[in-house]
Amino acid sequence: MQIVDAQIHIWSSGSPSQDHRPVPVVTAEEMIAGMDEAGVAAAIIHPPGWDPDCDAVAAEAVRRWPDRFAILGSFPAGDQGNKPRIATWLDQPGMLGLRWAPLHPAARTLFESGAMDWIWAEAEAHNVPVALLAGPVLGKFREVAERHPNLRLIIDHCGLVRLRQDEAAFEHLDELLALARLPNVAIKATGAPGYSTEPYPYRNLHDGLRRIFEAYGPRRFFWGTDITRMPCTWGQCITMFTEELPWLRDDLDWVMGQGIREWLNWR
Repeated sequence: MQIVDAQIHIWSSGSPSQDHRPVPVVTAEEMIAGMDEAGVAAAIIHPPGWDPDCDAVAAEAVRRWPDRFAILGSFPAGDQGNKPRIATWLDQPGMLGLRWAPLHPAARTLFESGAMDWIWAEAEAHNVPVALLAGPVLGKFREVAERHPNLRLIIDHCGLVRLRQDEAAFEHLDELLALARLPNVAIKATGAPGYSTEPYPYRNLHDGLRRIFEAYGPRRFFWGTDITRMPCTWGQCITMFTEELPWLRDDLDWVMGQGIREWLNWR
């Protein structure tokens, strides 16, 4: 089994948002060391907006470790001047698709208002996958997914309510499960430990995760960490899935790496 982390961040400056490590720098070298220790073969970098040089930092990591890193990148989503970039977006070394996080009020308004709608048709036309932190905006996300059936979409962070924990994080679970009926929608089971106030192995999350897995299936349910804000080690993020969720046992190859590689065409 080859383990692929569906989401990490590295940065060279800035003030990390929310509950990420409150440090000015997290390097690719640190990630490689942690990945080697835990047995993670590869990881997908999501350049964080708090670092003005995040794109260059990610590109350098891919240049140095092309077999270990890839990128889900972005550009200012409110600027339609970026439209021509989508046609050649995947020509960039290591670039697998696009990703935005409509979590904060301004970003959420931009997404829900339709100001980003020009992106979806272009991404669909040029076969560029898109990941979204869609937990707070599932209604608008469904509209996008239904309107663009050939656009491969990923819901980040289990699709739960990003800044809530325990039962409150699963507030929109039924709506999330209903989205699984759309075959162009997949889900990243990233950041799961952060949704629980309980200690490892975070048993109060297991039933909800099982319901999500059963809805989306092993080829559309991708393990990952967002390790710089996890309350546990990389190894525990892995064993939570490989040892503590027995219903995943027959599908671990897909969940732990093969599925995300196939969805994003990362060969």
